[in-house]
Amino acid sequence: MGVDSGLPDFRGTEGFWRAYPALRNSGVDFSSIASPSTFESAPALAWGFYGHRLALYRRTLPHAGFALLKHWGERMPQGYSVFTSNVDGQFQKAGFDLARIHECHGSIHHLQCLVPCRESVWSAGDFKPAVDDVVCRLTNTAPSCPKCGALARPNIMMFHDTGWVEARTDAQSDRQEAWLALVKRPVVIELGAGTTIPSVRYFSQRVVDELGGSLVRINPYQSGVPAGQGVALAAGASAGLAAIGRALGEGWALPSGRSTRTSLSTRAVRSDEGSKPTRG
Repeated sequence: MGVDSGLPDFRGTEGFWRAYPALRNSGVDFSSIASPSTFESAPALAWGFYGHRLALYRRTLPHAGFALLKHWGERMPQGYSVFTSNVDGQFQKAGFDLARIHECHGSIHHLQCLVPCRESVWSAGDFKPAVDDVVCRLTNTAPSCPKCGALARPNIMMFHDTGWVEARTDAQSDRQEAWLALVKRPVVIELGAGTTIPSVRYFSQRVVDELGGSLVRINPYQSGVPAGQGVALAAGASAGLAAIGRALGEGWALPSGRSTRTSLSTRAVRSDEGSKPTRG
């Protein structure tokens, strides 16, 4: 979803290293840098990576597809709910209701104690990272825990992570489950969810199976949908959503003055050939 807003694609080691050449030069892959152990052994390097991402996400504007999703969801009798594995905060920046978002892997915009000394998180808003991009190193003071003084880390579920504080995400999950208990035959619009870390795909399938929903899978690489369960679009998120908007017609278009035009192309795939909002 965020790739169409200009955010880097971490798909595969080469995709990750294209975004972070300094880590390529050091032979550091995504699973190594995205680990609590790196915060312990090389905090300037770990915060160089996450600090760069935090600054990038703060200045990146959501693409037009976010506005389309929000507009469609708000027209549903029971509204919408968002389940996303993205940690970038793009849904919040696009104006989605905070109470309707479940970030299953946490958020880079919140911090926690690395130890952790307590089961709580706080906003990263006061932290302004300064990063030397050539070597991917934080050059200013890293944030610390206000209670014990230990190093703080992003409140994100990382690889080999036994210290992630889940309280914020658990509260989001509880609100989403309460909403799901109210809806029938939801439409699940799944955007860019892969199979390497299939958290979003598992959620999509559960909603379809348990609530009799329908799946719209938008993915440029892995768009196949089981027969009879929905529709697949082999496209990026922005292009796929724009194609759906055109198919729905003027009655579902954004209010005048807000454009969903895109230069990307899309190709519909039959459903028997092969970060996600659910609408009730």
